[in-house]
Amino acid sequence: MDKIEHIGIAVNNIEEANITYEKLLGAAPYKQEEVESEGVKTSFFKTGESKIELLDATNENSPIAKFLKKKGEGIHHIAFAVEDIKKKIEELKTEGFVVLNETPKLGADNKLVAFLHPKSSHGVLVELCQEIKK
Repeated sequence: MDKIEHIGIAVNNIEEANITYEKLLGAAPYKQEEVESEGVKTSFFKTGESKIELLDATNENSPIAKFLKKKGEGIHHIAFAVEDIKKKIEELKTEGFVVLNETPKLGADNKLVAFLHPKSSHGVLVELCQEIKK
């Protein structure tokens, strides 16, 4: 893992959460987008070298909607940057981690992403992120 890429926070209302995090971090989100395939709206904030991703469900069947119903607002995942996501998935599988999507998929912020099941990482949903090179 190269670095913590971002921390994802599930929220009930992204517009209200944007106002809160703008006040907290002293800056507006640098990027907002919707990932239709995941049923989520996102806002990204930078603070120093770190990023925060706010996640709001766009439909009641999305993973974020299910998370919010079960656990409420709060930290949803920790994302780590990797150079070669396919190689990292294979390495982690051989170490016993349960990969939720073995084929990386297109995520927010120009990334390929894959997730590790929280049961294999002490209750934390881990996201692997690889920057898509242009």
